[in-house]
Amino acid sequence: MFSPQGPSLRELVIQALSSVEHGYDLLAPKFEHTPFRTPDDVLDATAGALRPLGPFGRGLDVCCGTGAGMRVLGPLCRGRVTGVDFSAGMLEQARRAHPEARWVRADVRALPFTGSFDLAVSFGALGHFLPAERPALFAGVRRALRPGGLFAFPIGAPPPVTSPGYWTLLGFDLAMRVRNALWRPAFVMYYGTCRLSAVHDDLTAAGFAVTTVPLTALGRREDGGPRCRLVLARRT
Repeated sequence: MFSPQGPSLRELVIQALSSVEHGYDLLAPKFEHTPFRTPDDVLDATAGALRPLGPFGRGLDVCCGTGAGMRVLGPLCRGRVTGVDFSAGMLEQARRAHPEARWVRADVRALPFTGSFDLAVSFGALGHFLPAERPALFAGVRRALRPGGLFAFPIGAPPPVTSPGYWTLLGFDLAMRVRNALWRPAFVMYYGTCRLSAVHDDLTAAGFAVTTVPLTALGRREDGGPRCRLVLARRT
């Protein structure tokens, strides 16, 4: 599936019927060969937008997966960079790819850090958290940052209702809701639960000052708006 090195359809079905943690443990060895891995153009656009705001000291990748975020943190941070994830399988792959970084297994809804980092990033992870779980996630990230520290992550603009992409994502979310209603353990992954306005409100409530910048390198929608924006949430 996706490439000769990627997971088979059978492997994807087994993963989809597992918990989030176990599913990613199973997917980890082939994760880099799936479209679920954050594309390099998104990582590079994020790094380009953050570069004028740096350099930074220590960096943290929240829900680091196999370590793709090191492409951003490595060049921007003068201090040591850390990745945190709750999938042991994903962390094993990240450790092999980036042995110079520190890797921590933890539930990011209860991050085990206090005032340790100057920059935190996250890529493609918000859909794994229900709206009711975001306050704990954002509070933990804020606690992990030093005063004035920055939490940054890209967030895509919703596709137009008339586009195939809109109906594809809506269909995926509906299928996931049916799956979770009928099968346990749940696998939380929804594309429609992390709109920018809701995320902005949750970050503000957690004690961040929030701005956004367009990632123009990723193109524009037909209406002229950016396809993707970078959320910049600074600990006040």
